[in-house]
Amino acid sequence: MSFLIAIFTHRRVGNFTGFIVCVSLMAYALYAQHVIGLDPCPLCIFQRVAVIATGIIFLLAALHHPGKIGAIVYAVLIGLAAAGGILVASRHVWIQAQPPGTVAACGATLDYMMQYMPMTTVIDKVLSGSGECAEVTWRFLGLSMPWWVLFACAGLLLWAVWVNVIAPRLLQSAK
Repeated sequence: MSFLIAIFTHRRVGNFTGFIVCVSLMAYALYAQHVIGLDPCPLCIFQRVAVIATGIIFLLAALHHPGKIGAIVYAVLIGLAAAGGILVASRHVWIQAQPPGTVAACGATLDYMMQYMPMTTVIDKVLSGSGECAEVTWRFLGLSMPWWVLFACAGLLLWAVWVNVIAPRLLQSAK
């Protein structure tokens, strides 16, 4: 029982737990890509970047184990990275919800675009979506992978606020 209390209240353990969740998400994404054979579309790759960034910031927060102000800063940084994942996943869900034939046909690969186009153009083209982003090739409990990434990023954002801001204040007021 004390282990569960430590996870839900201790900043370092909580941040490390957030990091482990991000690593698990990326491990499944790589499993889905290399074992199941689901090639990620450009929006999926952007979602991976957001999850990786969130995980790195969780790890830094766990290693640094900051005081009150530093924990708030980490909560904000984690929240921004997770919010990026939420926004990209939301856009992906919206694209997948469009009627067939209304989304642009598949375009250039992300590698090609990054090599020959400015970053702002790449981001604009990826967020506008393409045929490969509209295709739903995987479902769990009736929801596509972008839905699950959206839920995971929202959970990670809430977890960052809980473990870095709310739980320490509750512990402080209980003393």
